[in-house]
Amino acid sequence: MKVLHVIPSISPKLGGPTQVVLNLVRALRAEGINAEIATTNDDEGMLLDVPLFERVEYQELPVWFFPPAARIKAFLPSLEFTQWLWKNIKNYDILDNHYLFSYLPSCAAIFAQWQQVPYTVRIMGQLTPWALAQSQLKKQVYSTLIERRNLNNAAAIHCTSVGEMEDALRFEVKPPKIVLPLGVNPPVLISDAKYKLRDRYHISTEVPIVLFLSRLHYKKRPELLIQALGELVKKEQKFHLLIAGSGEDLYVKSLQQLVASLNLTAQTSFVGFVSGYDKDLLLQGADLFVLPTYSENFGIALAEAMVSGLPIITTPGVQIAPEIAEAQAGIIVEGEIEALQGAIANFLNSPQFREQIGQNGRSFALERYSWQTIAKQLATAYQKIINQ
Repeated sequence: MKVLHVIPSISPKLGGPTQVVLNLVRALRAEGINAEIATTNDDEGMLLDVPLFERVEYQELPVWFFPPAARIKAFLPSLEFTQWLWKNIKNYDILDNHYLFSYLPSCAAIFAQWQQVPYTVRIMGQLTPWALAQSQLKKQVYSTLIERRNLNNAAAIHCTSVGEMEDALRFEVKPPKIVLPLGVNPPVLISDAKYKLRDRYHISTEVPIVLFLSRLHYKKRPELLIQALGELVKKEQKFHLLIAGSGEDLYVKSLQQLVASLNLTAQTSFVGFVSGYDKDLLLQGADLFVLPTYSENFGIALAEAMVSGLPIITTPGVQIAPEIAEAQAGIIVEGEIEALQGAIANFLNSPQFREQIGQNGRSFALERYSWQTIAKQLATAYQKIINQ
């Protein structure tokens, strides 16, 4: 079986979507599936230093990179990809398209229909009410002209949660839905991670660390976390906030200005983009993970925090929030600043509670979010589609 995964970009700066496609293809190949990736060399406005127009090994995976002709947010049209795919699509038994409202997966779906190659669509949270409300008119036009037809001609729609399946049903998407969560790799354990993290950022061992680790974007609402901590500092609550992630310069500067205006500069460190050991050190050395996001179809950062043993606070906008609550792996905050402030204080003042919730989350993530299990189930779904 030969499978092509199509995604607009695998820039490391994109976080979750990039990790998902790389880890999924890696797990599929471990199951004997000949899976490849086709994408652009976009790197969030810059370009990845990779060979183009040929199958290359990227992070030990086979990837085809093509240059984008322009950058219109995540649209990224590419004439070279178009020409290559038209000639080569029949070399694959099935396509797995990641993302909506973007050129590469839209083009792949249209070509697959014309050349009668089955394809699946991974909607990646793009049909949530919040996501559809962003650039609403453009998405309505795009859906009418392209996306709705592409969705309804797919062999199957991959949803990462029951909530995402319900979003697809509300959008009147007709093909069968495959509900499979995303996976997470257990981290390499770092001895004395808490001591090493505090030493790196000069934080007292008596001060608990609050971690925000995600793309710095208004959707993720880091400003809400900063504002909640601004209220806690007035009550002489001890903490240190680590903000890890990259984003647009103006937005990052606005967050830094907000920190300064709330007198949180001494208690806040902007870490920037992290990966590998540095990321594992943050996840294993912190005491609490907070992601007050508007909307997440899955929230890979939350799964990474859980498998690292971190208690979490997030919102109902995360579509795995019911599972997190059922597993007692974190607190789901229904309100705004006051509710978030109370949940954070509850964790910061209760080390034993943090420990227990963190253990619950780790056990749940190891059992539920195994890439190996997910790859086996997805391979079975591919085979069923090909047989039909």
